[in-house]
Amino acid sequence: MTETVLEIDRVSKSFGGNKANDAISLTLGRGEIVALLGENGAGKTTLMSILFGHYVPDEGHIRVAGVDLPPGRPRAAIHAGIGMVHQHFSLAPNLTVLENVMTGTEKLWSWRSQTGRARAKLKALAERFGLVVDPDARLGDLSVGEQQRVEILKALYNDARILILDEPTAVLTNLEAETLFATLKEMARQGLSLIFISHKLDEVMAAADRVVVLRGGKLVAERRAGETSKAELAELMVGHRVARPVREAHERGAPVLEAAAVSVRVDGVDRLREISFRLHAGEILGIIGVSGNGQAALAGLLSGTLLRSSGDILLYGEGVGDLSVAETVASGIGRIPEDRTREGAIGEMAVWENAVLERIDEPRFSRRGLVNRSAAVAFADAIVRSFDVRGGGPLTRTRLLSGGNMQKLILGRNLAEHPRILIAAQPARGLDEGAVAAVHARILDARKAGTAVLLISEDLDEVIALADRIQAIVGGRLSPPVSADEVDARALGLMMAGAWKKEAA
Repeated sequence: MTETVLEIDRVSKSFGGNKANDAISLTLGRGEIVALLGENGAGKTTLMSILFGHYVPDEGHIRVAGVDLPPGRPRAAIHAGIGMVHQHFSLAPNLTVLENVMTGTEKLWSWRSQTGRARAKLKALAERFGLVVDPDARLGDLSVGEQQRVEILKALYNDARILILDEPTAVLTNLEAETLFATLKEMARQGLSLIFISHKLDEVMAAADRVVVLRGGKLVAERRAGETSKAELAELMVGHRVARPVREAHERGAPVLEAAAVSVRVDGVDRLREISFRLHAGEILGIIGVSGNGQAALAGLLSGTLLRSSGDILLYGEGVGDLSVAETVASGIGRIPEDRTREGAIGEMAVWENAVLERIDEPRFSRRGLVNRSAAVAFADAIVRSFDVRGGGPLTRTRLLSGGNMQKLILGRNLAEHPRILIAAQPARGLDEGAVAAVHARILDARKAGTAVLLISEDLDEVIALADRIQAIVGGRLSPPVSADEVDARALGLMMAGAWKKEAA
């Protein structure tokens, strides 16, 4: 039997009236990979935050190698050999890789920095686990996948023997995710023990030895990965069978948003290069591409945060200049930003404040500078109920919501106003199976009601399932559109590599 390196014994934690963890017990063996599975708000991140010392449990104990772990002390967790790779990286973009790894490892009043020794240790770890990265590279210049390697190396540099990864593939491409899990398996082979939080059933089945399922703050099931199925795990996560909505044939309306040879230049770099598209009322136009090919610039342009350098934009058949964010909202354009924590919501604000954030100047919510709080709270409460935002109510601090529930709040804030156009960037990223189905159903309902949806996604399955027409974005350029009914994943993969035909759909 595998040596037990971690014991979580009947751990409970509440936030107000919300019981995030309810008497959870689990173990982890040496060299074992355990997937912690559950829908958004199930208590996964809370449990791991307790393990790493970010939260103090209300009840229960944690033991590492048979020794009690002091609660609420991250430094104690690190000294016990626990490392954590957060979903949103805790690194400084202005520092080098080596500087980030060394941060917090030396005393403030040391006479000299042990840079040479640190560089040698970092190099040895990178070679041992195949985590290649330039120690002198500025972190902000690295890809998301490379930044994640730095997070993992930082934990290993602190001699972590138990590694926790919170939604490790949420911002990775498919190739980066495959590389990551190959690395994790090699770590386990060398004796490290790993827990990764996920909601993606494919990667759970491929990478985990054992799967632990949380629902409503309780541990509801444990399964050996080789003795279960994706269907069973999905049902265990949400408590019922999950079925993705199906796109039905639908008559599209007139064009509502058109771009003709539009370019965007940011800091002297061309982010979009003479792109053209036409979006109709009642249709979903999917923009598919590998991360970093101009998706952020396209969303910024259409949301009013970036200016074009050339080209023409038509809105509802009329040429328009560059619109501000306020003007896009007033024009009936809703937006679901790619990064919900930086662009979608302000964590320190209450749910009701974020619900009306883009409409606070409207007479129903404020007059002469005075906010009509009761109207705003009622608006937020309707969104919470209609879009199943869990983890609190209108008065809850938004940062206390899980990522998926924050996404549902942003989606509800937009769709509650019945926008004529919806710019949806990575709308299901980081969501569990049940939440993905709910978000997709809402987007399809909006399409049926006549909303024109521009879906920007890196998920092939999502684009094929939702879009009526698809264009690939590569190096800031857009391919001609193709019908989603006449293309498969292989053809889209070629388009994402820049191989496309000239004829349009």
